[in-house]
Amino acid sequence: MDLKKYNYIERAVNWIHEKTTERQFLIFSSVLVGISAGIAAVVLKFFVFSIRHYLVENYLLRYDYKYLYLVLPLIGIGLTALIIHTFFRERFHRGTSFILFSIAKKSSFLPFHQMYSHVITSGLTVGFGGSAGLESPIVSTGSAIGSNFARTYKLSYKERTLLLAAGAAGGVAGAFNAPIAGVLFALEVILIDISIGAFIPLLIAAASGALLSKIILHESSLLFFKLKEPFNYYNVPFYIILGLLAGITSLYYVNFFEKVELYFAGIKSNFTKWIIGGLSLALLFALFPSLFGEGYESIKALSEFRADDLLKNSLFANLIFNKWILLLLITLTLLLKAAAAGITLGSGGNGGNFAPSLFVGAYLGFVFAFFLKLLGFANIPVSNFTIVAMAGILSGIFHAPLTGIFLIAEITGGYELIIPLMIVSSISYIIVKFFHPESLDVRRLKARGAVVSENKDVSILGRIDTREMIETDFATIHFKSTLRGIVETIKHSKRNTFPVIKKDHKLIGIIYLDNIKEEMFNPELYDIVTAKEVMRKPRTVIDVKEDIFSIMKKFEESGQWNLPVVDQGIYIGFLSKSSILDKYRHELLTAL
Repeated sequence: MDLKKYNYIERAVNWIHEKTTERQFLIFSSVLVGISAGIAAVVLKFFVFSIRHYLVENYLLRYDYKYLYLVLPLIGIGLTALIIHTFFRERFHRGTSFILFSIAKKSSFLPFHQMYSHVITSGLTVGFGGSAGLESPIVSTGSAIGSNFARTYKLSYKERTLLLAAGAAGGVAGAFNAPIAGVLFALEVILIDISIGAFIPLLIAAASGALLSKIILHESSLLFFKLKEPFNYYNVPFYIILGLLAGITSLYYVNFFEKVELYFAGIKSNFTKWIIGGLSLALLFALFPSLFGEGYESIKALSEFRADDLLKNSLFANLIFNKWILLLLITLTLLLKAAAAGITLGSGGNGGNFAPSLFVGAYLGFVFAFFLKLLGFANIPVSNFTIVAMAGILSGIFHAPLTGIFLIAEITGGYELIIPLMIVSSISYIIVKFFHPESLDVRRLKARGAVVSENKDVSILGRIDTREMIETDFATIHFKSTLRGIVETIKHSKRNTFPVIKKDHKLIGIIYLDNIKEEMFNPELYDIVTAKEVMRKPRTVIDVKEDIFSIMKKFEESGQWNLPVVDQGIYIGFLSKSSILDKYRHELLTAL
């Protein structure tokens, strides 16, 4: 964009900011953020479509180089990893967990480059066939747009968080032309503290993103289904079984995906990761071609009962003698999607689990319905089961049942299947919640020391970074120092607490001024008594890695207002209970 034009736009927004109330400007901002997130979704989908259409379909497949597509993910992941390493290095973060971390620990500030870096990297990864989804990068991009817009116009933490969530809502709405699902995703996955006031900006942002998507994107570019059969309540028992299967499959997906990612995380060489990942994907795609890319085309094929098309380019194609073998191969495809997604992301690619969860759900629904048909249940609506199971897996993996229900309702053009959607999603969610109380993103967030909770007080307290509050201006005393040296140190200090350390800076005790007054006024002891003799061993110490809740518990149990902080026994400084409470009050007022 021309810088002169940009300045005019910025001046116009500033003028509107000055002439409107805070609430009015927030609504106006929601429109801009929603449209911008929608544009990001459209640009990303067009980028991926262009790579797939012009390179794969119009060149490789057209000129009979069809098996060369197997090495395309190696190229896409390699380009992604190269861009990240060259331009972003350690500042690039994938997934929704970083957004939650930014809300919890970074006052909802997201890096400026996140407004475009995820579009480029995920576009290359998925466009060249990486087995991941575009929705998580779209959410990251939309969230960054909202966060940086709020930063530019100096909005408060609460407004910044709301616009961050509005960007996520606009991105999801634009990706699927599903505004309600966009709002619910923001509320279930992004926002911790839900208030009625949050709905209007989110609704406006989601509507803006969806409208832009509807105007620009063709229906074929979106995941959209036309129902062929109405809901039949006689199939409710089968939907209950499907819900149970969806819960079990969601657990399998999350656990297996994590193991694959951990395996690649243990490989130190990025080059080795890239080679292993690219070759592994090539093998998977040769055996199960529908694992290539997002997989939305294969979902549509299943919903239309065209399962044979999924394996026509597979090395197993000549082995399909009957429908039972076809069912087995589709089941294997379903089970291997977690591996394909984990390999894609673990080896250096960028993407998310949104599309893979819909992929797994569609395959699960089809496999279950197809199995019932092979057993003789002729009236089973395969298309409906295929569609409904997507909501079940999405609900289980993301802990977002409302998002799953309304996303599928919106992409099917109505609420004909709302009852089976509610049954399958709720059962799947309950099963996964029992074994994994937190979603994958929240577990990753907690591993980084951040706290996410629906309880407002807990959430605010968890946002406090105690490492930034450690006071280091306490004068230290060596344990062999004489009383004369101690008195000299006290003379030049404004504190009344003095940590006693060894030569290696290891904390062994504390001297409190009130406890040595008698010795201080006895000059005969100055060269006789040492620090080791007058110090007191600390009853309670805080480890520098402890979370805020453990720290507050130690303050309460010890009755102290200042406690020493150590790192593997090495003295760091002191934490003050009053400072933490002051910080909590400040965060509470900021969140109001």
